Order: sequence, then C-alpha cells, then structure tokens
Amino acid sequence: MDTATAWRLRRVVLSVLFLLFVALPLYPELYGLEAVSPFAQLVAFRPQALVLVLLVGLMMLIRHGWRLAAVLVSLLALAGMGLIAPRVFSDPTPPPPGSRALTIMVANVLGGGADAGEVAKLIREHRPDLVSLPEAQVDVRQEIQDHLQGLTYHGYTQQANAAVESATSVLVSSSLGDVHFDSEKLDTGKVNSSVSRPGAGEPGAETIGPVQQTSTQFGHIIVTGGTLGKLRLIVYHGYPPLPSGVSTWKRDLGVVKEWCGQDRPTILAGDFNATTDHYDFRQALGDRCRSVAPSVGEGLAGTWPSDRITPARTQIDHVVITDGIAPGKFRTYKIPGTDHRAVVANVAVPRS
Repeated sequence: MDTATAWRLRRVVLSVLFLLFVALPLYPELYGLEAVSPFAQLVAFRPQALVLVLLVGLMMLIRHGWRLAAVLVSLLALAGMGLIAPRVFSDPTPPPPGSRALTIMVANVLGGGADAGEVAKLIREHRPDLVSLPEAQVDVRQEIQDHLQGLTYHGYTQQANAAVESATSVLVSSSLGDVHFDSEKLDTGKVNSSVSRPGAGEPGAETIGPVQQTSTQFGHIIVTGGTLGKLRLIVYHGYPPLPSGVSTWKRDLGVVKEWCGQDRPTILAGDFNATTDHYDFRQALGDRCRSVAPSVGEGLAGTWPSDRITPARTQIDHVVITDGIAPGKFRTYKIPGTDHRAVVANVAVPRS
C-alpha cells in the first residue's frame, strides 16, 4: 500500500470515528446510553445541538483534510433535522364532526414562586376546562383561586411526599360537572403531618387522601366522572432526569407507559421533565399516545427554562392525548416567578 492510499484510508477511518463520536450525545439510544448521564440530560437539547453540529461541519469544509468528516457530520445533522421537521410543519387536524372541544392549561408554579395573579389572568383569558399545576401546594392553589372571583373552579391537591415539589394541584371548571379525583398510591403510610379533610376526593376537599407516596414520585391526580364520560384527565409531574435520579425518572415514565397502554381515552397534562427527543418518553407514549405540540407544528416551542431566549429552551411541559382525540392549537405564555412557560392546548374529544 502506497503512502497516498494509506493516508486516504486513515482519513476515512478517522472521519467515521469522528462521526460516531459526534453521534453519541445526539443519539445515545443507538448506543444503549439513553438513560446514562450526561446523555439523558444533553439529548433534551438535540434540536439546538443539530444546528451547532451543522455549523461546525460547514466550517470544517474549508480544510481539505477534514472534508470527509465534515460531509459525514453535516449529513448526520441534516438527517436529524429531517426527522424533527414534522414537529414544525404539522398542522392541526380539523375536529371530528360532533366532537367536544376542551381547553387544557399547564403551569408549573415553582413551589409558589409564580405570580398567582398572572396565573389567574391566563385562566381568565382562556377559560380552560382543566388547569394542571405542578409544584402547587394547597395554599398556592387557593391563592390562585382567590384571584378567580366570578369563575367557578374546584381545586384539588395531591402531595406525594414531604418535598414541596411533590405537590400537584388541579383546577377543574364547573362545566365538567361532579367529577371524581383519585391517584394511585403506594402503601407507605403518611410521610408528614398533613391529613385530609372529610370528603377528600370530592368537590371542596383540600387534598386527596393522606399525604403519601403515589406510584409517581411527584404525585398525580386522575380526574374522572361528571360530564367526561369515558374520558379521564390525568395531571402529572414527572421526576427530572437528574444524574442521581435517572432510574426514578424512568420509573415515572413507566407509569405514563401503563396509562397510554390502557384502552381508555385519556388526556395527560403537566410537567413531564422529558422531551420528544428522549427515547424513554417516546417509548412511554407508544403507538396510542402523542404530544399535542409536535402534532400541530409547535414541537419546538420551548417551555423551560423560561428565562432563556426561545432557541435555548426545550419542551418538557406537555398535553398528551390518546387515539381518537384530535389535537388543536398549542401556545406557551410567560408567567413571572417561575422557570416554566405556561401551556394552553385545545383538543377535540368524541362525545360519549
């Protein structure tokens, strides 16, 4: 083998190795590392990383010896952008004839840091049928309700454990009728001194049952009955994929997978702490569930962290729907005092 051939072979090998190295943080699921830190955290910003990789690839073209590697990583970035394109260019589907419109709102209030008046202002503007309030304890939820004078919303809270962020609240419009509230609790007993009021689970109750660990780490509320018919609404707050808590994050998404696998029309709304780029989130949704935002061209409308410019945010707050429910408009809104943007989504459900 002559020297020129050896150098060409070396460039090919090095270019392929460089491609595999660049692909690792972009697509860790290809390496079986989707739930390993730091890849579980980095992949949440895959769309931004693809743009960066493309720019680097184009700049590498100016060096003759790097051109093969530049072409390979540029093609990788372009292919990734092609896979993401449907999240941007999809259109809302027309609601089926005779369907019923519902408006769902999600606002992570950062343990009470959010401006309650601004949350209430958004509720007044959009009149959602259900408001998912991750990290809202009873007092926070009641403060928001106090700003809703003239509107009838029933409030409910489930606190999974002693951590403030494990409190999940919901506001339900009286238009949904006499709904019932529940959650799937683990048999671990009380974890702090909070207790339920008489009639917990019914309109007017402050919390649902004793404060105890649910099947999800940060708690959830299942809303059924009333005028919902067979439909159930689930208010959800997933555990974040912290380096020390990836297994808990996966376990919470496993509960979502169970809900999506059940043969029942369902809407899930909340802070999932997962993006469409997370393999475990896509696996949890499976074939029956889909997130509204990417289904209507808003898949890059980032919701966290809210203090960053739009291109630097990622979408972890979702409204998820099962088959038969049509996605409509999806918008995000700034709320002072919280690191999440609020989400308002419209969906159309078949009438029972």
